[in-house]
Amino acid sequence: MTLSMAEITAWIGSFLWPFIRIGAMLMVAPVTSANYVPVRVRVIMAFAITLLVVPLLPEPPLATPFSWDGISIIMQQVLIGASMGFVLMMVFAAIVTGGQLIAMQMGLGFASMIDPQNGTQVPVLSQLFVIMTTLLFLVVDGHLILIAMVVESFRLLPIAATGLDRDSFWAMANWGTQMFAASLWLALPAVVSLLLVNISFGVMARAAPQLNIFAIGFPVAIVMGFVVIYYTLGNVAPQFNFVLMQGWDLIDLLLGGGS
Repeated sequence: MTLSMAEITAWIGSFLWPFIRIGAMLMVAPVTSANYVPVRVRVIMAFAITLLVVPLLPEPPLATPFSWDGISIIMQQVLIGASMGFVLMMVFAAIVTGGQLIAMQMGLGFASMIDPQNGTQVPVLSQLFVIMTTLLFLVVDGHLILIAMVVESFRLLPIAATGLDRDSFWAMANWGTQMFAASLWLALPAVVSLLLVNISFGVMARAAPQLNIFAIGFPVAIVMGFVVIYYTLGNVAPQFNFVLMQGWDLIDLLLGGGS
């Protein structure tokens, strides 16, 4: 049995190109990109998913991986997979930013810990929101939806040296404003309530200058912050679902708009 170089190249490409796109998505997407997930586990997951989806994919182009065409194809697969994961990371970043706004307003900005999702220090309140939204993301099968979308992307954006265009990247950059808007909507009830508390203490300090307003206002602001969080915590899940649906829509736009 003899195999020609073209057949060997086609066989390698049929597995290599999907593996790169799926692997790039897993390296950037929420949950799988966290520091507590070893790189070896991500590679094994990408390998397993690729083995399952390769029979369902159209024929890949005949290109040597180390040729100019092969390098262009590799870059496009990395961009497509990383863009899909990056959109969902912005969804989680909106939740983190909302928690930071609330924590800074109530005086808990100094209480920080390492976020295993991003590897940076965030307020403890943001970490609470991240844990809640991560569990919610898994409960609604967000990881399965993401895998289904990356498989569907091979039909909408076939493996080629071209993929996402300039308009797709502009759409992704412009959608970053939605991230800040969503974080503001999440933190708005607590921010407004605590602002009224601070205004009240400002009036008290003006009326009674001898009152040590810092010794009284700081613990009261923290307590009021926890009270507001207790009554508004139920809004985190609907807000996250709303932003997540916008993220899915943006991924659909990226896959449908690039060609």
